[in-house]
Amino acid sequence: MTHTRRRSPRFRVLAPSTAAFVLAVSGCSVGGGQPSVPVPTPSPEAAGYCGKLDEALPETVVGLERSDPSPDSELTAGWGDGAIVLRCGVPRPARMDDSQAKAVDADGVNWLLEQREDAGPRFTTTYRKAYVEVTLGTEYAHDITPLSAFAVPVRRTVPDSL
Repeated sequence: MTHTRRRSPRFRVLAPSTAAFVLAVSGCSVGGGQPSVPVPTPSPEAAGYCGKLDEALPETVVGLERSDPSPDSELTAGWGDGAIVLRCGVPRPARMDDSQAKAVDADGVNWLLEQREDAGPRFTTTYRKAYVEVTLGTEYAHDITPLSAFAVPVRRTVPDSL
């Protein structure tokens, strides 16, 4: 199946006074509700896996439409204007060295679980040639259901490291 990547709309360049007027009238913040997330800097090998993963990602996750964060990159993806954010090619989390770290299995993909203060959980794949990180909004604090949407794409595009 050929996947055509649809990107979220970006603001057009407007004259400063026009942009200020549009923002004031609409009550919007710059960024249109889509978060800005740091883009990872993986090795060329990992970046290749991440590019394939990006093409295989679903358009919806738990009913949320894909709306990628800024800046535009095949290493990041999002759903529900930041409710779910995926970054591929992140560094190996130091927490993976902790024997007390918690992990979950979602449809055959193992994920390190990190609970963040005042934020939803962060999950990072383990035993893969590229680390894939998924952060979930607080509404998913006790729900790993969104991870199931990533299981097949991760298994097909990011090989095991074992």
